[in-house]
Amino acid sequence: MELGSTVAAVRSSRVLVGDEVRPAVIVIKDGKIHKILSDGGFSVDVGCEVLDVGDSLVMPGIVDCHVHVNEPGRTSWEGFWTATRAAAAGGVTTIVDMPLNSIPPTTTLGNFHEKLREATGKCFVDTAFWGGVIPGNQLELQPMIQAGVAGFKCFLIHSGVEEFPHVTDCHLHTAMKQLQNTGSVLLFHAERDVQQTSEENGDPSQYSTFLQSRPDVMEVEAIRTVTELCLQYQVRCHIVHLSSAKPLKLIQEARQAGAPLTVETTHHYLSLCAENIPAGATQFKCCPPIRGSINQEQLWSALKAGHIDMVVSDHSPCTPDLKRLDSGDFTQAWGGISSLQFGLPLFWSSASKRGFQLCDVVRLLSRKTAQLCSLDNQKGSLAPGYDADLVIWDPEREFKIKEVSVHHKNKLTPYLGVTLRGVVCATIVRGRLVYREGSFCPEPLGKHLFVIPQRRNQAQL
Repeated sequence: MELGSTVAAVRSSRVLVGDEVRPAVIVIKDGKIHKILSDGGFSVDVGCEVLDVGDSLVMPGIVDCHVHVNEPGRTSWEGFWTATRAAAAGGVTTIVDMPLNSIPPTTTLGNFHEKLREATGKCFVDTAFWGGVIPGNQLELQPMIQAGVAGFKCFLIHSGVEEFPHVTDCHLHTAMKQLQNTGSVLLFHAERDVQQTSEENGDPSQYSTFLQSRPDVMEVEAIRTVTELCLQYQVRCHIVHLSSAKPLKLIQEARQAGAPLTVETTHHYLSLCAENIPAGATQFKCCPPIRGSINQEQLWSALKAGHIDMVVSDHSPCTPDLKRLDSGDFTQAWGGISSLQFGLPLFWSSASKRGFQLCDVVRLLSRKTAQLCSLDNQKGSLAPGYDADLVIWDPEREFKIKEVSVHHKNKLTPYLGVTLRGVVCATIVRGRLVYREGSFCPEPLGKHLFVIPQRRNQAQL
């Protein structure tokens, strides 16, 4: 079957249907899952070419709702063409693009339209878009909701780029009033500047120096603010890239009190820990920072207990020079980790050792992420009526990450040379074969996804 072909049916001895892995045939019609049949009852039902993948596992494609594509304006960092190819190679069938670090950022209706123009004809997987909340753009929020953004993101601390300033409490109250009763969601980069307690003049090439400059209390205090706002306004709120386990108690208390609050963590906080970061290895820098191994196990426990809702990449690449590898200066290097292509095997390599099942992978990497963006009526589930977005992979097979196989524009990632479990064999987006065994369909087949305002009010996590 050629790349780009319309797939009429997929057969495997291992299809994840609900919580059960069993032999099945997924029949696809008009880009949607038409029905799921037991293998025996198929041949008489339809006479069509079947993609038989043997005993490779078939499950819903990954929905990565935290990706920095950086186009327009910073396409030397990434771009829709390379980002969505890397996504397809990793079994990711939907990405949601962050409102920064593109220039301009997605903070006005006009800027959103400019981003859509730039993305047109470049996406190999389906793509939705977050808007941004910055000081003074409150009257842009409802027009952007009407235009189909998935929701909005704001920063409670400097974002790292001048064109996306952080918000104060005053701006937050103004934005929350605009978002009330819209069903939309506000995402928070939840760190706040606090009285600095760390040693300011440590060795900048030692990771511990950087880690001490972003203590857990910065996340705790920011999340305290988020929980109060969420309870006061009853607007859906979401904490992005939780790195510290310390605020989990605050989050739980707010939820029990009725806050419509969700939280994600990332593959790097679950896979990497501070003790193992070598001096000068600035490819490991991100904000909030990778913390210690005890904290990491607490994140895993929270994930298992359902206190963390989902896992995302927070793919945030840059050009190699901005990582300051020559000096190894953690304080000056750009903070961001590239991992869009490797989220599924990164998660499975660690999660499978901790008693997580394949159905947990779908829940945490596909279904809950789709729900956050109000896309869960079409994405993130393997059931009739849903988009035929499928990842076909071998969970037992191991591979080593080599630069030659990285499809991100910039190949620098802390995972180079790491051996992982879980090889993606093929990716299907709305019934079209977009990736197989290292090769891509000749033309981008992804589409833009717009969140219909009525849908949001039904979105429940």
